[in-house]
Amino acid sequence: MSQGQNIPYNSLFLQIIYFMNSTKARLYLIPNLIGNTETDSVVPDLVHKIAAEIKHFIVEDIRNARRYLKKLDKNICIDELSFYELNKHTQPVDISGYLNVCMAGHNVGMISEAGLPCVADPGNIIVKTAHERGIKVVPLSGPSSIFMALMASGLNGQNFAFNGYIPVESSLRVAKLKSLEQRSFKEKQSQIFMDTPFRNNKLFEDILSNLNPHTYLCVASNVSCEDEFILTKTIAEWKKSKMDLNKKPCIFII
Repeated sequence: MSQGQNIPYNSLFLQIIYFMNSTKARLYLIPNLIGNTETDSVVPDLVHKIAAEIKHFIVEDIRNARRYLKKLDKNICIDELSFYELNKHTQPVDISGYLNVCMAGHNVGMISEAGLPCVADPGNIIVKTAHERGIKVVPLSGPSSIFMALMASGLNGQNFAFNGYIPVESSLRVAKLKSLEQRSFKEKQSQIFMDTPFRNNKLFEDILSNLNPHTYLCVASNVSCEDEFILTKTIAEWKKSKMDLNKKPCIFII
């Protein structure tokens, strides 16, 4: 091994320890595309290389993952790969065995449906299990709509909170929005949240109808895609605009 050339071995014991540490399988957190984007424009070369070498994947959606891996490497043989689905329908008894192949010495990759694994998706339970079993977890760089939107918002990037998905029920949604606005004023903290794409227009209407006209709102849609839209204005200014955010992945920041 190339790493071993720089380490002086003084005993058989040290050689064994080094071999065990250097060959132990890893859990790689592999970023996915956010939208229909060419992989070369947003995914680092290292991700292409590592993904092409892995045979076992824990994924949020198998069809999406297969399509993405084929985009990363058109020569990849999908039929040689094993996929383990992790989403709201997955049973805990199934999840407990997903890292067995890793314990047996095979690297495993985890892929979210979009963006970074474990951010606004259920992957954290796998990572927690990996830590408990002594498996090295390796996060790989890639697009994140949350952080890219914050970067481009002009709002406070030194004190912020990601609040995940906003409540669906109308009264709870409005109460949550007002609570987040109060936190943003009181703590001078940017509040980041989202909803499923088909509810974006309703969420946008509720924001404009219930928040202070002087509150700043950033709307970021299709981040990293060709039709990317990121704009920050006050609520009063947004009320002069007509927006159609239906079925567009969006991040909202106040």
